[in-house]
Amino acid sequence: MLLFRRSLPTIVAAMLIGAAAAARAQDYPTRPITAIVPFAGGSASDVVSRILFEHMSKSLGQPIVVENRPGAGGNSGTADAAKAAPDGYTIVGSGSGPVAANVTLYKHLDYDPQKDLVTISPFASFTIVVVASSKLPINNLQELIGYAKAHPGELNYGSVGIGSSQHLAGEYFAQLTGVMITHVPYRNIGQYVADLMSGQVPLGFQWYPNVSAALTAKGARALAVAGGNRLGALPDVPTTKEAGLPQYVVSGWFALLAPHGTPPAIVAKLNSELKAAVEEPAVRARFAQQGAEAIYMTLGQSKRFFGDEIVKYHDIITKAGIAQIE
Repeated sequence: MLLFRRSLPTIVAAMLIGAAAAARAQDYPTRPITAIVPFAGGSASDVVSRILFEHMSKSLGQPIVVENRPGAGGNSGTADAAKAAPDGYTIVGSGSGPVAANVTLYKHLDYDPQKDLVTISPFASFTIVVVASSKLPINNLQELIGYAKAHPGELNYGSVGIGSSQHLAGEYFAQLTGVMITHVPYRNIGQYVADLMSGQVPLGFQWYPNVSAALTAKGARALAVAGGNRLGALPDVPTTKEAGLPQYVVSGWFALLAPHGTPPAIVAKLNSELKAAVEEPAVRARFAQQGAEAIYMTLGQSKRFFGDEIVKYHDIITKAGIAQIE
C-alpha cells in the first residue's frame, strides 16, 4: 500500500501532463507555423511545397510561413528542422535527396532522418522524364539506347548536382540498359538547359519543370516518362513501359516531416490536413501543371516508404560506385 501511495502522485502527474498535451494538440495551431524548404526559392520543390502549404494554412486557420534554406544538397535546411523544437510549429518539406539518398551519399549528416525526424507523408512526386537534345539523331527511347551503345562514353547528361534524383536516375538508367553515359553536375539548372538545347550535354533524366522551356522551344524532345502513367503536361509522350523499358520507373519525391518528439496528436492532425489538401482537385491540378503528381500515405505507410527508399538509393549509389561526399 505504501508503494501505491508513493507512486500515486507520479501517476496523477503523468495523467495531467498527458491531458495538457492532448489539449494543446486539440487547439493546435494557435500561432503561425514555420515550414522550412531546404531548396532554393522558385525551384520545383519550392513551388509545389507552397501550393500545399497555402491550402493547409487555410484549413488550419494559421499562416504557414515558408523559409527557404538551401545548401549541401538540401541537408542544411533539413538539419535545421531536425534540431527545431518538437512542438508542431516547425515542419519541413524535404525530399528524396536529404532524407533518403544522402544517407548513403554523404559521409556525415548532421541528422539521422529515421531517428531525428518523424514522417508525416510524402505529398508530391516528380516522375523522371527522359529527354534528348534535338541535335541528337534519335526520336524514341529504344533509339537512344541503341545510339548510346554504339557510342559508349560519348553522351553526357546533366543534373542539378551529385546525388540529386536526376543524377541517380541517369545512373539507374545506365545500370538497367548497360550503356555508358557521363554525368555532368550543374549548380544552375538554366545553364544545363542551354547546354541541352545546344547539344553540348544532350541528355537529361529530369523533372518536367526543369526542361519544359527546352521542350516548348523544340530544343529538346521528351522520349519517355519513367512512371506508371503519362504526364498530363506531356500526354503524347509514352511511359517507359510503353517504350519498351518497363523496369525503369523512377521519380523524385517531396514529403512533409517534423522534428522527432512532435506530439503524436499533432503529427496525426498534420497527416490528416495534408491528405485533405492533396485530395483537393484544385491542388492536384496545380501540381499537374508543374509536372508533379499529388500523393498521400498514412503514417505507417510513410515510415515504411522512407525505410525502403533509403535502401533503394543505397543500392543504386553503391552499385554505381559514386564516391561519398565529405
